Amino acid sequence: MPKTIFATGINGLVGSHFQNRYNSSYTIVSLDVADPRNPVDITQPEQVLNALSSAKGEYVLHLAAFTNVTEAWKQNGDTHGIAYKVNVEGTKNIIAACQQLGLHLIHVSTAYVFDGENEDLYTEENSVHPIEWYGQTKAEAEALVMASTIDWTVLRIDQPFRSDFFPRLDIAHRILDGLKNNTLYQQFDNHFFGPTYIDDFSKVVDWVLRTGTTGLFNASSGEKWSDFEFATAIANTHSITTEIQKGDLNEYLKTLDRPYQRNTAMDTTKLQNALDFELTPISKAIAEIS
Repeated sequence: MPKTIFATGINGLVGSHFQNRYNSSYTIVSLDVADPRNPVDITQPEQVLNALSSAKGEYVLHLAAFTNVTEAWKQNGDTHGIAYKVNVEGTKNIIAACQQLGLHLIHVSTAYVFDGENEDLYTEENSVHPIEWYGQTKAEAEALVMASTIDWTVLRIDQPFRSDFFPRLDIAHRILDGLKNNTLYQQFDNHFFGPTYIDDFSKVVDWVLRTGTTGLFNASSGEKWSDFEFATAIANTHSITTEIQKGDLNEYLKTLDRPYQRNTAMDTTKLQNALDFELTPISKAIAEIS
């Protein structure tokens, strides 16, 4: 009998890949405010508890979040705004229901809980220090999860992309589209991130479900790329000759009214030492996108 997994955000960029890949391995019960038959608003505690009581499950995969960083910044400090209500209050409601029902929470977080000032890769030992509202709300959500007495696993990701097409273009497909149409904007050579290959991340989630592993894990690629390096690798791998213009983050910051992390790449040594499979190198993952 397949395990029953409750999931928020399962129809999004990351969640839908997991659902497509593991739909036959698990019974996935979606909690989605847009569900026409059974909408569940995670900011409403009664709806969350009722939904998680609807079947005998073991895990909650919590992917749902307000992720638009620019729009979140417009709500900076507003604990009544939608970013805070979804990311913090929604998570609090899920924790409470998991506590009552004895469910293991897999909480998906972000590298934006860091300030971006590290030159090196961020580890799980680094203190969180968000510099904008999206990161602040996700940091608060993490803290709530880790302070709880439930079984929990926190998985941090950064700039996720997948091999196949999804209507909401991920970072790799946006670059690929821009290269093909000669509309690619300038790519910073002094901004760094740690791309997360969603095809691997789905396997990480499955690993947690199979093993019941708990704790905090950076779950990106464990690599550090500049925007320019990443775009160049995509162009070269897919034999596209469009010229890529270099951009300067420092100049861009002069035009921006919100903070911007310079480096969100994360070390994944802890995760890789625990996994029972190897993560795909980003250079190989780039070759797999279509």
